Amino acid sequence: MTDIRRQARPEDWFRAYRRVVEPRTRLVCFPHAGGNDQLFQGWSALLPADVELLAVRYPGRQDRLAEPCATDMATLADDVTAALTRCPPRSVALFGHSMGSSVAYEVTLRLEAAGIPVRRLFVSARAAPHRAEPTGLHELGDDALVAGVRRLGDLGSAAYDHAELRELLLPALRADYALVEGYRPAAPAPVRAPITAYVGDRDPGCVPERVRAWSELTAPGRFELHSFPGDHFYLAPRQAELVSHITRRLS
Repeated sequence: MTDIRRQARPEDWFRAYRRVVEPRTRLVCFPHAGGNDQLFQGWSALLPADVELLAVRYPGRQDRLAEPCATDMATLADDVTAALTRCPPRSVALFGHSMGSSVAYEVTLRLEAAGIPVRRLFVSARAAPHRAEPTGLHELGDDALVAGVRRLGDLGSAAYDHAELRELLLPALRADYALVEGYRPAAPAPVRAPITAYVGDRDPGCVPERVRAWSELTAPGRFELHSFPGDHFYLAPRQAELVSHITRRLS
């Protein structure tokens, strides 16, 4: 059992941007590669008052900087699931952006296997696991890695221009890319939850047909694909519209 597994406590793994005493639904959100829970900070003001918002805190960044980054998808999904099952039982839905979509999918599989139904799985800016194309970015030098990420869109990438911040941020970015590049399930199992997929219509790293392949991982008639104007990080400028779209599917 790893150190991270022993620390799989809710307070370690989730930032509660909205605590609700008796929530109707708990929405658990998973950031992208190199990202952190602050991506979802603004969502709490846009969600209904009875929806609890938990943002996943990956190790190796922010106040978990001293912890090693996750090195494989199975361990990361196991740890998040373990922490989530220690929360008070609630109806739960999962949202993942980019790499976070794959983590959310794997957590959904584990929750369902444990008899915990997932109300809906929301995936964003990520091809289905069996249709994702490798990029090899994690094997390149620092400048090429940063350039590859910037090609997708600009969300906080100015931090990489500052030497001290760059030194702090690059290890997590590289580790996350290595993790998701190593995640290649040839025949991923379907989930029982319905799946809603989102994509930016100008995302250079996400082909809509490969996003549509998430339809193969849920039952017929339980998949939908919605496009927003924007690049890989469309969800920042389209935050209000996206949260509204999600909210209607939680009602």
